[in-house]
Amino acid sequence: MSGPERASGTGRFLTGLAWAVLLFALWLWGQQITGVRNGTAAPATGDMAAVGRPPQDDLPAAVKPLGDALPQRVDIPGLGIQAPVVARGLDGDGAVDPPPFDQPGVVGWYAGGAAPGAPGAAVLVGHVDTETRPAVFYKVSALVPGETVRVVRDDGTVAEFTVDDIDVVARDHFDAQQAYGVREKGRAELRLITCGGTFDKASRSYTANVVVSAYLTGTGA
Repeated sequence: MSGPERASGTGRFLTGLAWAVLLFALWLWGQQITGVRNGTAAPATGDMAAVGRPPQDDLPAAVKPLGDALPQRVDIPGLGIQAPVVARGLDGDGAVDPPPFDQPGVVGWYAGGAAPGAPGAAVLVGHVDTETRPAVFYKVSALVPGETVRVVRDDGTVAEFTVDDIDVVARDHFDAQQAYGVREKGRAELRLITCGGTFDKASRSYTANVVVSAYLTGTGA
């Protein structure tokens, strides 16, 4: 998730390391809190006029969670995003392995957590850009509450989520519970995560993460 034409190989390593640390914190916290299973707009800079959760009666009601099924594709109609999803786990050092840098159009699903549509908070991560061009989640910071995110699953169902919150979380003040905790018990929720804030030339990484929260409001096939 390095900045366009800015990151060297070292920059890519440091950025990937930041993702690994961030998501490993999620894994450690999530085992205790979320009930997980074992096993084009520029990056947001804080100018988030649309951020915030509107009154719940302005958004559709949550529907009953689905069973477990593997995510295959994520569609965000309002942003023109349609991308394959691959499972990501922990590497040999116990850190989360982010999506490959040579596959900027691929979204990673944190397979140690909830499946999209199942109870809990499922996590999808994607790069914001590469050395030369925007990546899959470059536009994610432009989402607003009420927009739709669809996840196609390998059981033939489509989990349809409604966005209810967009936030920019500084990496030096990261709060796993605030970012990834289930907002309402019993719901199937979704988090879309990418880089945000500003590009720090010293560390060769972004200073924050964009966290989009959504919850299951429909299903299809």
